[in-house]
Amino acid sequence: MSERDTEKMFANKDHGNRNYFREYSQYLFHLLANLDFEVIENVAHLILDRAKKKRTVYLIGNGGSATTAAHFAIDFVHAGMLDHAPIIRAINLAENIGIVTALGNDKGYDQIFSRQLRMLGRKGDILIAISASGNSVNLLEAVKVAKEMGITTVGILGFDGGQLGAMCDYSIVVRTKKGEYGVVEDIHLFLDHMLASYIALSLREAKGKKRQPKKK
Repeated sequence: MSERDTEKMFANKDHGNRNYFREYSQYLFHLLANLDFEVIENVAHLILDRAKKKRTVYLIGNGGSATTAAHFAIDFVHAGMLDHAPIIRAINLAENIGIVTALGNDKGYDQIFSRQLRMLGRKGDILIAISASGNSVNLLEAVKVAKEMGITTVGILGFDGGQLGAMCDYSIVVRTKKGEYGVVEDIHLFLDHMLASYIALSLREAKGKKRQPKKK
């Protein structure tokens, strides 16, 4: 876990307010450098592998993480566009406000993702749970259901990883002091763009190799 935090950086303004902005940027560089890149690579290849098998990537999150989940879904689908045909099926389960509010009202907010997953998910799919704390009850419930269904689980998390860090098959944790939501969410969006770009380039490279004429 990083020894830095935004409160300490804000208090250290001896060199003027601009010092905070510089330190915030340096803090992000520090957190990026300490990500587990082996796990990130494994997640990228997991998505590529399951896409070839026509499996679906489901994404879930609350609040700001719900919008990050939407961004992931958009970028994964776009990354998988070859010849105008999508290869990666990615769905943000936080997106349909009608379903989310109906389930929240009728079944309880803790069930808004798990109930959808039971209906839509299949063995071999992927569930990506995005959360800074890693302790949101509705995400925990969804991961439990995913495990019952044979769905591979990925946590994109912050702080110490929370309960999801131990539950998920793969966990990418932005390790910060608890409560540092802003920097965690910054890096979560960075992870989206890094994964999506790698997936897109990998698919295009594989397609280019297939098109090369065979040597006689």
